[in-house]
Amino acid sequence: MKVHYINILLFALPLNILEHNKNEPHTTPNHTQTTRSLCECKLYSPTNYDSDPQMKEVMDNFNKQTQQRFHEYDEKMQSKRIQCKDRCDKEIQNIILKDKLEKQMAEQLTTLETKIDTDDIPTCICEKSLEDKMEKECLKCAQNLGGIVAPSTGVLGEIAALAVNAWKTEAIKAAKAAAAKAASDAATQAGIEAVSLKIEQFLTHFARDRTFVDLTPIVNESTYKNSSALVESARKLINDSYKIAGINRTTSFQNTALNEGQLYVGNFAKDGATAYQTTLTTKTVEFEAAKVGALSF
Repeated sequence: MKVHYINILLFALPLNILEHNKNEPHTTPNHTQTTRSLCECKLYSPTNYDSDPQMKEVMDNFNKQTQQRFHEYDEKMQSKRIQCKDRCDKEIQNIILKDKLEKQMAEQLTTLETKIDTDDIPTCICEKSLEDKMEKECLKCAQNLGGIVAPSTGVLGEIAALAVNAWKTEAIKAAKAAAAKAASDAATQAGIEAVSLKIEQFLTHFARDRTFVDLTPIVNESTYKNSSALVESARKLINDSYKIAGINRTTSFQNTALNEGQLYVGNFAKDGATAYQTTLTTKTVEFEAAKVGALSF
C-alpha cells in the first residue's frame, strides 16, 4: 500500500505542472517597477534645479508674477487705508462734537431754575366777557326766530371777513401797481429802441462824411419821446465833437440833423412816443393778468 501512495503523489505533481494557464502570452501584463534608483533621484536634487535653464525660467516667471501680485495688493491696501483713515477721522470728529454738545447742554441745564411755583403755571380763564355772552345769546335768539342769522355771521366773523376783504383789495392793488411799473419799464425800453433805430438809419446817409458824428448816445429815458430834448442833446454833442476836431463851420450833417426836414432829429420823438404807448397798452394787460392771477386767496 505504501508503494501505491507514493506513486499517486508522484503522478499528481506532473499534473499540476501541466495544468492549463488561462493567461495568453501576448496579453500577460508586464511588471511595472515602482522603485526609484539613485540615478533618477539625482535629477531632482537642488543643484540640478539651479542649473536647469527651464527651471530657472519657470522660477523667474513665478517670482515676477508674485512680485506683481504683491505690488497690486499693496496699492489696493494703501487706498483702503486712506479711506479707512478718512472715515475714522470723520467719526472721531463727530464723537468730539457730540461730546462738546453734551457738555454744553449739561452746563446750560445746570444753570436753569429748577424751582417752579404755582404762580408760574398759567391758568385758564373760563369766564367769558359780557360781549361774548351777549353775542351767544343773540345768536340763539336769531336761530330760534327762524335761523336768519348763522353762527358764522357773528361780530367776530364780520370783522374777520372785513379784514380779509381789505387784505384782498390791498393785494390786488399792489399787484396792479407792480404790473403798471413793469409795463412802463418795458414801454420805455421799446421807445428808446425805436428812436435808436431811427438814428442809426439816419446815420447811414452820412457814413462817408468826415463830419459824421454818432448821435446814438443822445437817446435815453428823458429824451426818447421829447423832440426839443433830442434836438438840444444832438446840438450839444455835435458842437463838442466839432470843437475837438477843429471844425469851425456849419456842415451838411449838422444842418440836416438840427433843422426841420425829412431827417430832422426832433421828428424821431414821435416814433419813440408811439412805441411807448403801444407797448404800454399791451404789456399792462399782460403783466396785470399774470400778477393778479398769481395771488392765492
